[in-house]
Amino acid sequence: MPELSSHILDGINGKSASGIRVQLLGLSSVLENKIVFDVVSDEQGRIAESVEIVDGDSEQLFEMVVYGHQYFVDMHQVQNVTQHMKQVVIRFSMVAREQRYHIPVVLSPHSYTVWWSD
Repeated sequence: MPELSSHILDGINGKSASGIRVQLLGLSSVLENKIVFDVVSDEQGRIAESVEIVDGDSEQLFEMVVYGHQYFVDMHQVQNVTQHMKQVVIRFSMVAREQRYHIPVVLSPHSYTVWWSD
């Protein structure tokens, strides 16, 4: 069973972002719109969850949703900003059944950076 992990960082102060909601949705034919997990980042801004790969589905497509808006309201008093991103959506596939997938994310109210790491 593969594992999806992420380290979420606050792009304003360069620190780990704790308490951020992260949801993983299945998008492939067997998992269509299924919530695979719904968690909150720990004190180090990290999540790590096992992901069940459904047999019979050739391409395992997923969408990781990172909800950063409330974090910035709480931590940086960012309010009523017209161009504030409420969430970041990252679409990807998991092919290997026993691999660890790591997707770090740097968030700020107006931008984000994401990359793929092993």
